[in-house]
Amino acid sequence: MSITLTDYDPYDFANRRHIGPSPSEISDMLKVVGAASLDALIDETVPGSIRQKTPLAFGDPMTEREVLDHLRATARKNTVMVSLIGQGYHGTIMPPVIQRTILENPAWYTAYTPYQPEISQGRLEALLNFQTMVADLTGLDIANASLLDEATAAAEAMAIAERASKSKSKAFFVDHHCHPQTIDVIRTRAEPLGWEVIVGDPFSDLDAAQVFGAVFQYPGTFGHVHDFTDLIASLHAEKAIAVIAADPLSLTLLKSPGEMGADIAIGSMQRFGVPVGYGGPHAAYMAVKDAYKRSMPGRLVGVTVDARGNQAYRLALQTREQHIRREKATSNICTAQVLLAIIASMYAVFHGPEGLQAIAGRVHVRAATLAAGLKKLGFDLDTDRFFDTVSVAVGDRQAEILEAARGEGLNLRKVGDDRIGIALDEVTRRDTVEAVWRAFGGDLSFDDLLAKPVITDAMARKSDYLEHPIFHMNRAESEMTRYIRRLSDKDLALDRTMIPLGSCTMKLNATAEMLCITWPEFADIHPFAPAEQAQGYTQMIDDLSDKLCRITGYDAISMQPNSGAQGEFAGLMTVRAWHRANGQGHRHVCLIPTSAHGTNPASAQMAGMSVVAVRTRDNGDIDLDDFRAKAELHSDNLAACMITYPSTHGVFEETATEVCNITHAHGGQVYLDGANLNALVGLARPGDIGADVSHLNLHKTFCIPHGGGGPGMGPIGVKAHLTPHLPGHCVTDGKPGAVSAAPFGSASILPISWAYCLMMGGEGLTQATRIAILNANYIAARLKGAYDVLYTSSAGRVAHECILDTRPLAQSAGVTVDDVAKRLIDCGFHAPTMSWPVAGTLMIEPTESEVKAELDRFCSAMLTIREEAQAIEDGTLDRDNNPLKNAPHTIEDLVGPWDRPYDREAACFPAGAMRNAKYFAPVNRVDNVYGDRNLVCSCPPMSDYAEAAE
Repeated sequence: MSITLTDYDPYDFANRRHIGPSPSEISDMLKVVGAASLDALIDETVPGSIRQKTPLAFGDPMTEREVLDHLRATARKNTVMVSLIGQGYHGTIMPPVIQRTILENPAWYTAYTPYQPEISQGRLEALLNFQTMVADLTGLDIANASLLDEATAAAEAMAIAERASKSKSKAFFVDHHCHPQTIDVIRTRAEPLGWEVIVGDPFSDLDAAQVFGAVFQYPGTFGHVHDFTDLIASLHAEKAIAVIAADPLSLTLLKSPGEMGADIAIGSMQRFGVPVGYGGPHAAYMAVKDAYKRSMPGRLVGVTVDARGNQAYRLALQTREQHIRREKATSNICTAQVLLAIIASMYAVFHGPEGLQAIAGRVHVRAATLAAGLKKLGFDLDTDRFFDTVSVAVGDRQAEILEAARGEGLNLRKVGDDRIGIALDEVTRRDTVEAVWRAFGGDLSFDDLLAKPVITDAMARKSDYLEHPIFHMNRAESEMTRYIRRLSDKDLALDRTMIPLGSCTMKLNATAEMLCITWPEFADIHPFAPAEQAQGYTQMIDDLSDKLCRITGYDAISMQPNSGAQGEFAGLMTVRAWHRANGQGHRHVCLIPTSAHGTNPASAQMAGMSVVAVRTRDNGDIDLDDFRAKAELHSDNLAACMITYPSTHGVFEETATEVCNITHAHGGQVYLDGANLNALVGLARPGDIGADVSHLNLHKTFCIPHGGGGPGMGPIGVKAHLTPHLPGHCVTDGKPGAVSAAPFGSASILPISWAYCLMMGGEGLTQATRIAILNANYIAARLKGAYDVLYTSSAGRVAHECILDTRPLAQSAGVTVDDVAKRLIDCGFHAPTMSWPVAGTLMIEPTESEVKAELDRFCSAMLTIREEAQAIEDGTLDRDNNPLKNAPHTIEDLVGPWDRPYDREAACFPAGAMRNAKYFAPVNRVDNVYGDRNLVCSCPPMSDYAEAAE
């Protein structure tokens, strides 16, 4: 045997980490597609008029080992200090069992939003735990399944208040003790809608008769604990709405917002086991009185029954109002922070109410001891009523003390010119308190000054919380691990199967890219730490921004928006600011095609724009004549147009440049939705096409995992003329206009996208785009004849996704798009996007990461479904009692009597299903109508777990 030495290294093939088909598979697929080569397919698909002139290049791609070494070197440039800055961000400890079995587990982080409830029962149950936890802690009736961050949740609460209040006022009061970033975001949201924001002391400046609502911080940003009961009563007397922004850990010891009469409570669950991560991602929460549940934005998990009458969970009410109310919506929320909400809920399950109260009590006693020591040293505190935060008057010694604290490895909060804020947390140790005293010039002993709690009896919590048995389960690690495993086994995520969702770009994320997000150098940096301590973050953000600019043709990037919808809003607000700076503030019309995602008109409305709908042609393209006519009609007031490219119909329209030119000719700016950027990278750049601004879904194109419906990142890229008008941040740069709580949004997940770009290189990113287009055209070709592809280009090609028309099946066999989706579960697949952008159709996006075998398995499943529909048409299968109508089939269908007029094996093991690794949905088809009519939002009974353990 001869041995040949080569340069082969299995870890150096970075592209195969993301590009599924092998070279031989690509060749075979091209034959099916009918293209002479991959280059020829791209030439037939992407209009030559928009193709970029030079290849995408930013250096040679790195190997996996090189990237990890590079990430380590970058991380070391961050200085991890003990940050006692507070301001909504706190040190916390994620239990290792949660870190390993949830955060680092692809069964959890690769799941899609739970719109298909039958295959989402595990994460729905975890989210129901989250909602129950929030409702209990806040003392309110119902909570949603998370929002993006505390500041945007406060803005959402303001919008509910304006809509629900009976007051005629257009003013909203904000407690001056709210976190500065919260006040900033509230002002950003209120200004384009014409709402006045009044910031002041609620005990002296609030005139309840002059506002539609008010928000109070509890405890205040400087530590104050106030009882707002009387203020809330005065608001209610004037038909105004009361909002409390509450720290959830404090609520284990303090009187709840519900006990004070609050209508809405919002806040951040970050300190429930989620690292600060330079600002995110973290799950915000919102809880409301029952009367406002239908006005609550975001997602709501409720209880229903399945076809056998068994209990099941689903998203209830479907409160994503932008899809229903569109340009009349007061919220464009399209996502949540599911993965982080699940972590927070498991933190509560892990600790239980006694554990949470013990953590809170320890934090509070250490804060009281800290306060006692500072008083002993001769310093005055702002208040003697606090939970974990104290503010200290230091006069002209501020700079000296802050510098001394840094010498002790501590970051304290600079408050004005003569005060210092100190916020303790779960990770605060006794020696930390002693180090603070040393920074203030004292050498004191913690044990000598150990203080008693300072929370008064009047403010102490007396109501129970977290009474449900799930929060009292045996928290042995074995039981926690098994509980988490039982939940994940109920779900269908990318670690099991392709999720072929159009527009949502569900592709498996490389493990190497995920490793660094829990490194302390990235995870434990406070977003308001001194800039010199975040040099690694600065380097990474600058380099990633540069690469994204090269990819898109834009000149600057803002990383602040922490979701795609936030990116839309930020982009339009940037356009609005530019018009106003040019003396064109009267421009308010935004042209949007009727096929646009519902967030587009909602975002335009939130930015103070008036939406004018533009027709689409029969082939799905923008009706250019209608667009031109409406641009001319509104020429004097045209602010912007919003387009998606490739289109929402999965086609590269050949008139995109003309749409941009028309808009510019009439004084408007072009917002190009970046949802489909993964069909452009390396082939065409939005900035070259003529767009002025886009949001980029890093959680789609650039490999941040979906997490079951969040986290996300939606940074915006802009042309040079818009750069001065990008979102500011009052804390870090002193500029107003923040759209998110943290200056760089969910910064701790940016290393994922950075590593992706570094490993792929420009050539690899371009190849990913080409294969995404190939995979979509391969599916379209394989299914041609069985289903009609609704939209194609003049050359008969689709872009990175295709829309299959299932409406004929409803007419010929009574088979709906829902039936097809549920039958795919039997085959082991998550359904494609249903009924959007065209009702009764399926939008399929295979992405570049899927191998040919998986594509073929999906095609086999779809062809079998078509054969079953044909059998119904032929009368071989009953029209109302058949595998499609009764799908999905569960293990329960494998046992016991079988009286259905079709084969049990065919029902449970259709084509595409892997017999040796068969996924069975844990419930049969759920009853959506029952769920909305009988809204129940509480944890499942413990008997369910007892049964599962047997």
